[in-house]
Amino acid sequence: MSQKLKVDYFHDVICGWCYVLSPRLRLLADELNLDVYHHTFALSPNKEHMKQNFGSLAQAKETILGHWQQCALADDQDRINVEGMRKQSFDYPTSHLGLLACKAAQIQTGEQGHWDYFDAVQDAHMSENRNIDDPEVLINLAEIQGLNVQQFTHDLNNPQREIELSQDKELAQKMGITSVPSLVINQRWQISGAQSLEDLRQQLIQIREDIK
Repeated sequence: MSQKLKVDYFHDVICGWCYVLSPRLRLLADELNLDVYHHTFALSPNKEHMKQNFGSLAQAKETILGHWQQCALADDQDRINVEGMRKQSFDYPTSHLGLLACKAAQIQTGEQGHWDYFDAVQDAHMSENRNIDDPEVLINLAEIQGLNVQQFTHDLNNPQREIELSQDKELAQKMGITSVPSLVINQRWQISGAQSLEDLRQQLIQIREDIK
C-alpha cells in the first residue's frame, strides 16, 4: 500500500460546504490511504459575532439559508433541507457548543469518532433541522453514536475543551487557514472549498506524485 498522506481537515458544524465535502473525503480516505486529523474552525462562535456579521439574528438565518441553497445544489446526496430549517422557530445555531461536543466525542473515540460525531451533528443540523445549540440535542446524538453519555457530558463541560478549540484556532492561523472546509496535506499543500470528488481525487494523487 502507498504511503499515507496526512490530511489536516478544518471544519465547522454549521458549515454547509463542509457537509458537502465530508462524504467525498471519506471515500477518498479509504481509496487513497489518507490519515485524517480533525480541527475545529468556528465561523460564528457566538450570537454577538453573528449579529456583528449579519446585522441581526433574523438576518443571519435568512442569509445563511441562502448559502444552504447553493450547498444543496452541490450536494451529491440531496440531504440539505433548506425549507425545513426556515420553518424552525429557533435562532440559527452558533458554532461553539457543537464544536466542543465534537472534541468531547474525540476523547472517547479518537479522530474517527470525532468525524463520525461531526457528521452526525451536521446531519441533525442540515437534514433533520434540529437545534444544535441545545445541549440535549448534542447529548442525544452522542447516545445515538453509542458513546458513554455520562462521560460525554462530563467531557463536554470540561474547560479543557475550550483550550482545544483555541489550539485549533492557533493552528489554523499558523497554516494560513481563513475559511472552511480546508485541507492541509502533509503540512504543505492546502486545498480549500468543497471540491468535487474527481477534482479532489486528482489533486491528492498529484500531491502523492510530487512527494515521490
